[in-house]
Amino acid sequence: MTITREPTARGAVTRPPARRRRAVVDGVAMPGPTERVAKGVILTVACALVILPFVGIVSTSLATPEQVTKAGGFVLLPTGIDLSAYRMIFAGGVVTQALWVSVLVTVVGTAISLALTTTLGWALSRRGAFGVRGMLLLVLVSLLFNPGMIPSYLVVQRLGLLDSLWALIIPTSVSAFNVVVVRAFFVQLPHEIIDSARIDGATEWQLFRRIGLPLSKPVLAVVGLFYGVGYWNAFFSALLYLSDASKWPLQLVLRTYVVDGTQLGSQDLGIDASSLPPQTSLQMAILVVSVVPVLLVYPFLQRHFAKGMLTGAVKG
Repeated sequence: MTITREPTARGAVTRPPARRRRAVVDGVAMPGPTERVAKGVILTVACALVILPFVGIVSTSLATPEQVTKAGGFVLLPTGIDLSAYRMIFAGGVVTQALWVSVLVTVVGTAISLALTTTLGWALSRRGAFGVRGMLLLVLVSLLFNPGMIPSYLVVQRLGLLDSLWALIIPTSVSAFNVVVVRAFFVQLPHEIIDSARIDGATEWQLFRRIGLPLSKPVLAVVGLFYGVGYWNAFFSALLYLSDASKWPLQLVLRTYVVDGTQLGSQDLGIDASSLPPQTSLQMAILVVSVVPVLLVYPFLQRHFAKGMLTGAVKG
């Protein structure tokens, strides 16, 4: 067997076949088809792992008692809709009372925290003011050192806040991290606007109310979300400071009846024992009620979230 080669011109250089190059967009090599498929599969699996448990919780809370009993307590796709679990927890029992307590603590606590954080952040952003450096040092030190559970309990006890809803608000009304974020935003405000307002005779309070607050909506939305979620999800402070069950927030009720597995009785819900739904349906309904408010609020603040979180970042 003979191999024939085609004649090449003298001096010609033979090159290996060129490799397929990736598409480059703005100096960044785009992934190939295989990489895109692999990333899509991984992202789909990750989303399924996150979404399916929540779908199962909602489905179990809406399933009929027969379906819950037949499925062994967890229903992924219900064939019928039964709202009896939600009607029972909103019938005026301990869950309804805890829901109102959580709403009250979240609304009042978030308002107080935003007022204190924005005023403190504005004061710390005024360079050259008396005592700013010392106060800023105290705020930064509080980020590094946690007082601990026992000293915090003793402070709440000495203030007479035990078994009071103020014990859920006042000890956590100011977060040092949020103060630093708000201060960084106020520092980046254009000095020309503030100086021109001072020339026109504006006071410091007018500068804060008419210039600082209107321009700080993104960071206020983010900080308000942090405070609101913190107040809504807090249960450990209620576990420490509240002994009256009528003052329990929703998260403490959720921990008692879902995590600890305590049975919800007819006296807790204020209903007849004969019409009591399965315990699993009641527990899942409480869990849905505790999660849905945050999911409903977040989309309205999402457009401010990225801008607010990048406050104080290094710009190139």
